[in-house]
Amino acid sequence: MSDSKPAEMSFLDHLEELRWRLIRAFAAIAILGVITFFFKHCLFDGVIFAPMRSDFLTYRAFCSLSYWLNIGDQLCFPDLALNLQSIDMVSQITMHIVASLIAGIIISFPYVFYQIWQFIAPGLKEEERKQARGMTVWVSVLFFLGILFGYYMIVPLSVQFLGNYQVSDLVEIKPNLNSYVTTVTTLTLATGVLFQLPVVVMILARLGLITPAILKTYRKHAIVVVLILSAIITPPDIASQILVTLPILVLYEFSILLAARIERKRKKQMKTT
Repeated sequence: MSDSKPAEMSFLDHLEELRWRLIRAFAAIAILGVITFFFKHCLFDGVIFAPMRSDFLTYRAFCSLSYWLNIGDQLCFPDLALNLQSIDMVSQITMHIVASLIAGIIISFPYVFYQIWQFIAPGLKEEERKQARGMTVWVSVLFFLGILFGYYMIVPLSVQFLGNYQVSDLVEIKPNLNSYVTTVTTLTLATGVLFQLPVVVMILARLGLITPAILKTYRKHAIVVVLILSAIITPPDIASQILVTLPILVLYEFSILLAARIERKRKKQMKTT
């Protein structure tokens, strides 16, 4: 089905268009998920289990920083001695499928969002389409920045904290595979979604639902909400929560500037009309 569509479409035509967009999006996720499924060792040993090893990029960077600051190896991380367990017969194949699908979602995200945007964009006014030009690129860039930040910053520190935390020496840490994979994937995806804040603000600002003044007025409330969200998606350690909170607050301040720019454009258009 072609990406172009008539100027006027019936309700059933819209449903048909939406159906084909969703079919394409799910097909992309499924295909890339299946491809990823066959690269099991790369997916698990090279990506998911990598934060358990001391040669992980983040740990090497912290270790180099430690020596650069002349504090010895205080910021160096040893290999995490976690013996992951697979208690259920189907847990390994289940986690293999789940991890492959999540990888398919991440890799296919630009195409999936493109399909969604192509369904929404024709309903916008010509001026709105011009202002939203490059939406797929910007949304995808923010998403992948969030994914990278989550994987290389939040995940390793969280894994180290949770993997070494003990209430007593009598308790041996033996997490199951499901718990570990869920922690890594949830933290990574959640950070990717949180990085969409400027896009959400841009859409709401163009709809006239929020203004820079509102964002500034409720800045303190936003900080509290961000702190709560960071506490929910991260383990209960201060370092991880701060690492999530800081970039989100930076994105919030950027969103204020973005909303102000949109408001200036709107006022300029009102003067010229």
